[in-house]
Amino acid sequence: MDAWEDDQADQRSCLICGDRATGLHYGIISCEGCKGFFKRSICNKRVYRCSRDKNCEMSRKQRNRCQYCRLLKCLQMGMNRKAIREDGMPGGRNKSIGPVQISDEEIERIMSGQEFKEEANMPDHTWSNNGDSSDHSSPGNGVSEGNQPSPASTLSSIRSVEMNGYTTALRDQYIGSAMTTHYQFLPHLFSYAAQPRSLYPQSHTLISQLVAAEELAPLATPMLIEDGYRVTQVELFALLCRLADELLFRQIAWIKKLPFFCELTIEDYTCLLSSTWQELILLACLTIYSAQILGDLADVTAKYTPSDEELQGFSEDGMEVMEKLIYLFRKFHQLKVSNEEYACMKAINFLNQDIRGVTSGSQLEQLNKRYWYVCQDYTECKYPHQPKRFPEIMMCLPEIRCIAGKLVNVPLEQLPLLFKAVLHSCKSSLNGTYRSTGSSPCAPKGTAPAN
Repeated sequence: MDAWEDDQADQRSCLICGDRATGLHYGIISCEGCKGFFKRSICNKRVYRCSRDKNCEMSRKQRNRCQYCRLLKCLQMGMNRKAIREDGMPGGRNKSIGPVQISDEEIERIMSGQEFKEEANMPDHTWSNNGDSSDHSSPGNGVSEGNQPSPASTLSSIRSVEMNGYTTALRDQYIGSAMTTHYQFLPHLFSYAAQPRSLYPQSHTLISQLVAAEELAPLATPMLIEDGYRVTQVELFALLCRLADELLFRQIAWIKKLPFFCELTIEDYTCLLSSTWQELILLACLTIYSAQILGDLADVTAKYTPSDEELQGFSEDGMEVMEKLIYLFRKFHQLKVSNEEYACMKAINFLNQDIRGVTSGSQLEQLNKRYWYVCQDYTECKYPHQPKRFPEIMMCLPEIRCIAGKLVNVPLEQLPLLFKAVLHSCKSSLNGTYRSTGSSPCAPKGTAPAN
C-alpha cells in the first residue's frame, strides 16, 4: 500500500463496522478486526447462525454480537474471498484483486455452508435450524479475534436448535439412545405449561449429578484487610491472580467429578478447559460466588485508589468490558439463577464441539444436547410461570463468551481499576436489594450473604 493509500485509509471508516480503517483488505476499505474475522471465517469454513432477523447492527462495539450478520455484510460490501491466501498465511493472494459483487444466491450458499460442503465433499450437518444462532458457542462457536473461541456466538450446539419447537429427530438423540416415554412430548421452548409438575426422573438424576460435581463452598482465598489500610494496585492485582488460581483449580477438580468424565479423552478435556476457563470463572463469579465477590472482594477494591495516570490511561476495551460485566451482573441478579441452572449452564458452555483441537465432536454434541434439554426441563418444572426464563438464561452464555474474548485485550495493569469500577457500580445498585431480602443470587445453600 503506497503513501496515498495510507493517507486515504486514515480518513476512512471500515465499510463493515465503522471502526477506523487500516487499508484496503480483500478488496475493500476495512479495519484490522473485520479483515481478520473475514479471513478466519473463510479459511476455517465457519457457518454461523443469527438469532434475530439477519439484520443486526454492525458497529465497532456491536460487531462481535452476531458473526452471521458480520460475515454477511463482509460479502455484501464486496470482500473477496478469493483474495485470501490458500495457506492461511498473512498477506493477500493477489494485491490487485478488488471488491467483487456476487449474487444473493451465491451469498446464501456461502452463509449456509453449502459451498464449503461441496468443496470438501462433506455430509450435511445433523443439526436442523431456521437461522437462529447469534454468533456462534457460541454461545455459537467460531474463533474470535485473538484466537479466542468465538465470544459472542451462541454455542452452536445450543443456538442451532430450532427455537420454535424441537423436531422428533433431535428429541430422538436426547440421551444418545432410544427415547424414553417421558421425552416424547417435550414442550416447545416458548410454550411452557402453566401447571407445575414433577421433574422427569432422568432429568432429576442428571442434574443431581452435575450439582454434586460442583464445589459450592465459599472461596478460601483470604480477603480481609484491616481498617485504614490503603491497598495498592500491585497488591490488588496479586489478590485477583490468587483468586483466579483458586477458581481455575476448582474447575480442574470439577472436570474429574463430571458424570460423563470417562466418555471423553484427557486430551479433549485439556483442550476444552484451555479454551473455556475464562468463561467458567466468569460464570462462577456471577452466580455461586457472587455474594463473596460483591462482599469481600468489593470491600478490598474500595480500599484501592487509582492514580490519575491509571484513570486517564483506561482503555476503550476496558470500558466495554466494564459495561458488559455490569449489565450481566444485574441480569443474573434479576434471574436469581439456581445452583441447578448454574450447573447446567456451565456444562453447556464447556461442552463445545467447535473448539479447535477436540477429537470427540459427536460425543460433545450429544452431551451438549443432553444438558440443554435437562436445563429446559428443570426451568419448566420449577418456574412454570416464567415461560421465557430458559431462553433468557441461555442468552447469558453468549454474553459471557463475549466478555471473556474482550478481556484478553485489556492490559493487565488495568484489571485492578476495571474490577474496582465494576464491583463499586454493582454493589451500589444492588445493596438495597440485598439488605431487604437478606440474600444474594445463587448464594450457596447455608451461606450467609456478604454485606
